[in-house]
This record gives sequence, C-alpha cells and structure tokens, in this order.
Amino acid sequence: MSNAKKIPEFKTEAEERAFWETHDSSEYVDWRQALPASFLNLKPSTKTISLRLPEPLLERIKIEANRRDMPYQSLIKAWLMEDVEKGRRRT
Repeated sequence: MSNAKKIPEFKTEAEERAFWETHDSSEYVDWRQALPASFLNLKPSTKTISLRLPEPLLERIKIEANRRDMPYQSLIKAWLMEDVEKGRRRT
C-alpha cells in the first residue's frame, strides 16, 4: 500500500489508545503484509469457580494428588482437560 498514511508519534499510551479508537488501522497499515504471530509462553486467563464435591471424593483426589506430588486443583484440571480432549477426538 503506497498511499498509507504515516502513523503519528504518540507521547503516551493513552494518547495512542484514543487515536486508534477513532481511526481505521487499514489506512495506516497494509495488513496484506502481516505475518502470523505465535505467543507460545502466553498463559491462558483463568476464572475461579466454586465446585461442591462430596468430602470422600475430595479426600481421594487429594490422596492421588499427593501420590503424584502435585496440588489437587492441578490434578483436577489435568483430568478435566484429558476428558475434554478425549471427547473432542470422538466427535
């Protein structure tokens, strides 16, 4: 895009944010030249939930987590992820 407008210099992040909220980036950037980006170390955001479990089940999970030398919440997340992935492969 040879007719691209020059991106102005910004003094603050707030100034830049305000600019991009009111301007179309396609007038300033040739997105056809863009390359895919990969953020390998980006951690997914998490959300706290409340989950009620029968006490005997929670105790069994804690025992298994202790046997594997990991926090019981991490073990629950791992089991949930495994089950979801298995379900995806079946469909």
